[in-house]
Order: sequence, then C-alpha cells, then structure tokens
Amino acid sequence: MNTIPLIFNERQINRAVLGGKDSPSEIKLPVGLLLLNGKGSQFRSAILEKLIKMGFEQIVSVEKNHENYNINELSRKFPSVKFVIPLEKVNEGELINIGMSEFSCDNVLVFRDNLKIEGELISPRVLERIEELKILCTSPRLTCGSITNFPLIFSPTVRGSTFDVFASSSISDGLKTLYPLDNIGIYNRKKFIELGGFDYTISSLHWQTLDFFMRAWLWGEKVLISTLYSFSYEDDFPVENLTANLSYGRFFLKNLLPRFDEDHGVIPKSSFFVYLLRSGCGLIESCRQFCDARNWVSKNKYRFKIDAKYLVENWGKIK
Repeated sequence: MNTIPLIFNERQINRAVLGGKDSPSEIKLPVGLLLLNGKGSQFRSAILEKLIKMGFEQIVSVEKNHENYNINELSRKFPSVKFVIPLEKVNEGELINIGMSEFSCDNVLVFRDNLKIEGELISPRVLERIEELKILCTSPRLTCGSITNFPLIFSPTVRGSTFDVFASSSISDGLKTLYPLDNIGIYNRKKFIELGGFDYTISSLHWQTLDFFMRAWLWGEKVLISTLYSFSYEDDFPVENLTANLSYGRFFLKNLLPRFDEDHGVIPKSSFFVYLLRSGCGLIESCRQFCDARNWVSKNKYRFKIDAKYLVENWGKIK
C-alpha cells in the first residue's frame, strides 16, 4: 500500500482533457457541475444537452473508462463542457479529485448520470441559501421510485467496542450526516481541496468516502442534509460494500487512532498493538503502515479539532 498522501492530488494521473474553452451562453446557476459517468456513451449527449440548458457556471464530465467513448465528437458538439478521461486505472475518489481540480468556481455539485434530470435541478435561491451556510458539503434528499426506508442520514456510533455507522431514512432540513450518500451534494471547492480530497490509496469506495468525511468532521468541517433540493435515481440506489479489508485498516489508522491532546492530534506509540490486531497484515507491514500514519497525523496535527471518541459521544450536541 502506498504512503498516505499529504497534499491534494499528490498523485498525478495521466488523462485526456478536451473542450471547456467556450463560456456558457448563459449562466443561470452560479455553481459548477461535476458529472460522474457510469452509463454507456450513447446516453451522454442527451444528458449534456439537458444540463447545458440549465445554465451551470461550468460543467466537467469525467468517466472512469475511456473505451468506446467518443470524446472528440462530444467535445466538438458541446464546446463549453470540459471532458476529462483518465488514461490509467483510477478509483472513484480520484475521479472526483481530478474533476474538482478542473473547476475555477467556488461551489461544485457532484452529480451522477443515473440520476433523473427533470425540470429544475436546483434554483438560484436555494443555491444562495446553501452558500450562506459556508460548510463543506450540503447533501440533497434522494429518492428511488417507491422504495421506502431509503438511508440518507449516517451517524457515527459504537457497537460493542467497534466503530460503526448508524443509517436512518428519517430526515429534516439541516440535519447532520457523517457523509452524503453516493458522494452526491454541493461542495465548497476550497474546503474540499484544503482537506486533501479523497485518499487515492484507499481502494474501497465505502472506506474511501468514510475516510474523507470523517477527516472533515475531525478537522472542524460539516456535512448537512438539505430538503430544499432533491434528486431521484433512475434505477436501484447504491448498495455499499462494508467489508473490513486493508482499506478499513488505513481508515482506522487515520481517523480512529488519533487522540486530541489539548490543541493537536496525535497517535500514541502505545496504540500500535491496537492497530496490529485489526491490520490484516504482518508485523513488518503493520509497523510500516503505523509509522506512516503517525507521520501523516504529525504533519496535520493542528488541523484536528476533536477526535473520533469525542465525535461519537457528542454527535447529537455538535452544531
């Protein structure tokens, strides 16, 4: 496993970037839109036409797989859209990092191509209210046909002696959530970059997401649900893979082991054996991973405002 990245986009990814040189004909919504693509390219043109008509300040379209994707034709058809395609294998967090780096606007809506595009996605007035919050991320209400008990609120908790996440479908405007479902939401781009973005060394989407947003909370940022805007999935909503693997080990090191001591975060040397029992790797590799995490925490020690223990015990009180 690679060392923990210390800065945003530390790993430079080979990628093709086309288009985006023309300005939108009319800006109705002062927010960028990052389109994460998972469908076949035959749907891309219709989706982009709808999004362009809505008047976003910038649109960046990223795709995980460059095969069978006619980016040249689309970039000519939609010159105001910037198309970004990695030329090497990447995970979802890296896709979002790459996309965020291509924007110049203050706020970015992370949107997926399996969400319905009907009517007005979001109004200028709602955007104003979200910008006034000045928080890391505002997550929308998400729906999926007639499915009930749709989990949208995620809260840190402890089951026995193990960290866990409690999921709830009961929401109201302004509620805290540990992370946004499917990473969908409006992000403050500056805060996102200052937090370092997603850790590319964590391959599991669930633990990569949890790592970024847990770090955000420990460093004093917030994620809230807004019922002022909502999206609906065209098909099934995502099912998270919660398997505890090497990705969990890195999440554990970076987020659960650090302790907040007066004014900074620190991983005590004495906590090595606590990690060893959960690492899933041998003694030498566990030692290397532990030292890497201690170095990362040391370099970011004054970013910590609380630790995981405080977050769990005071989740209901944090405003």
